[in-house]
Amino acid sequence: MGSHAHETPMPVPATAAGREGLEALLRAPRRSVVALDFDGTLADIVPDPDQARAHPDAVPALAALAPEVLAVAVVTGRPAGVAVRKGGFAEVPGLEHLVVLGHYGAERWDAVSGLVHAPAEHPGVAAVRAELPGFLESIGAWRGTWIEEKGRALAVHTRRAEDPEAAFEALREPLAELAARHGLMVEPGRAVLELRPPGMDKGVALTEYLDEVGAEAVLYAGDDLGDLAAYAAVEKRRAEGVPGLLVCSSSEVPELASRADLVLPGPAEVAAFLATLAGALRG
Repeated sequence: MGSHAHETPMPVPATAAGREGLEALLRAPRRSVVALDFDGTLADIVPDPDQARAHPDAVPALAALAPEVLAVAVVTGRPAGVAVRKGGFAEVPGLEHLVVLGHYGAERWDAVSGLVHAPAEHPGVAAVRAELPGFLESIGAWRGTWIEEKGRALAVHTRRAEDPEAAFEALREPLAELAARHGLMVEPGRAVLELRPPGMDKGVALTEYLDEVGAEAVLYAGDDLGDLAAYAAVEKRRAEGVPGLLVCSSSEVPELASRADLVLPGPAEVAAFLATLAGALRG
């Protein structure tokens, strides 16, 4: 942890609802849940997702914060076990009750058991896995794009293409048609299109978890389009009188940044904010 992490002043949310959410968390932390996305929020975005790791300050900040609140959950599109490994979340003092909701909540890892619980794979994923390389080649999209195997989903990345944005736009419709043919959906992200089973998203995962633990306030932090569903879940709770704070890590995705109560530059600042929060609650 950086030596100045605890001295960072508490950032002030830009909205009244966000300020109310932060106040509720500070007032009643033991009834509050802190939920966070992984890539782009706890870990810097890197050209090769396989090289992604939690920011060095993230795990110490979470370990300081977790004992002060009702629960901490990581909600990610990655397989739960992969997020645990890349986050370095296992067997960390302070994170004994951490939960990782992987594959948008289809999988779940908890620190208590150290096990991943998951349903059977959707048959459409196996079909698309077999078809995708030839499909990309047939539409002339092979150059610069690459496939990430995610177990219960497949992702097509365009970050390495000559023009990542043009490649992304060119692939949107063909991949949506391929996905639909096999009963899957396409989840767009930053220079990535993910083909995965429908019915599970970060909003559903977050809502079910908040209900399970009986949260009376929630902080959710994310950075990408897949986090919009979680934002919507928090907004729905707020409409029902449950305070919530929406944090956006980086302003690269305008749709998310415009709905956030608090926009932070990236994972380093998210970690500093979590450490500041932990310090305030301990103090």
